[in-house]
Amino acid sequence: MDLLAHLEAYVATADEASFSRAADRLGIAQPLLSRRIKTLEEHFGGLLFDRARRQITTTELGLLLLPYARDVLDRTQRLRQVAGAAGRTRMRAVGVPAHCAPAALARAIRAGAERGITLGMRELPPQERVSGLADGSLGYALVRVPPERGTLRVPLGLASAPEAADDERLPAYDGPLRSVHLEDLRPRRRRTPEPPPPLPVLTLLEDHMPSCEDRLERAAARAGLPPGRFRPAGSAATALADTLAGRALLLCAEPFARQHGARWAPLGDRSLHRGYDVSAAPDRAGVAGVPDWLAPLLASAVGAVVTGPGAPGPGAGDAPARLAARG
Repeated sequence: MDLLAHLEAYVATADEASFSRAADRLGIAQPLLSRRIKTLEEHFGGLLFDRARRQITTTELGLLLLPYARDVLDRTQRLRQVAGAAGRTRMRAVGVPAHCAPAALARAIRAGAERGITLGMRELPPQERVSGLADGSLGYALVRVPPERGTLRVPLGLASAPEAADDERLPAYDGPLRSVHLEDLRPRRRRTPEPPPPLPVLTLLEDHMPSCEDRLERAAARAGLPPGRFRPAGSAATALADTLAGRALLLCAEPFARQHGARWAPLGDRSLHRGYDVSAAPDRAGVAGVPDWLAPLLASAVGAVVTGPGAPGPGAGDAPARLAARG
């Protein structure tokens, strides 16, 4: 049974108090309308209309069910309107790393709405963002690439507990954004008879890619660090808890560390930073294009520095570019 069609026949008949007028209103033959009313009565187990008189009247059961029937039809109409509006609006899913700045993502969503595009942000691991572009489930995505090839670069650094400045296991990076190097993680000259074991450096899911992990392992070996000093974090929440408790260091971007009250200093080795390109899924013509307004907003969401055309020159330094990228 087409319930909506049968409910339309029921409501129209109740409004018109006539089978013929209700059939004219719906643009169907009267026998068809009568059959729909009869089927609905069998479905509900009672008469909806009293046909004993010349002009039909609605029964008590018909009056009882009528408001609910109207509500179903009203909701159906609103559903059709929303679906129609969505069909007229372009919708695009955007694959982004976890822990993007929510305010920056909100600016991207608003910018898309101003241009008639509905953006849906989806936090996904790096590999799933690439596969999402390939299978068409994503319209746009921030794709991880080597930092020297990306149009966007996110400076990574070491986060630590805010009150652990005197811990001899931490690199001495007090001061305004003084860079640290992996060599700084080697044990310092002993100050106590039995120095505590060195702190592990935890890495987040965004950096769990073979190319990233290989670079980090090679850099750690060159710096003279023992194997296993860098460890994948089980989750961002656990990694942050261990870091803020003084049990570990965390390799992360500055906005993520500052948001949670951790101390942070950038890595001097830029080859260990994150590189990104803003990519689009090909359309039906095989053309992939990213709107000019979207890339800067996604760069801001991950705290990136623009390294492609139009980026500041070598003498400009990272701090002004970072501030500009973060708005």
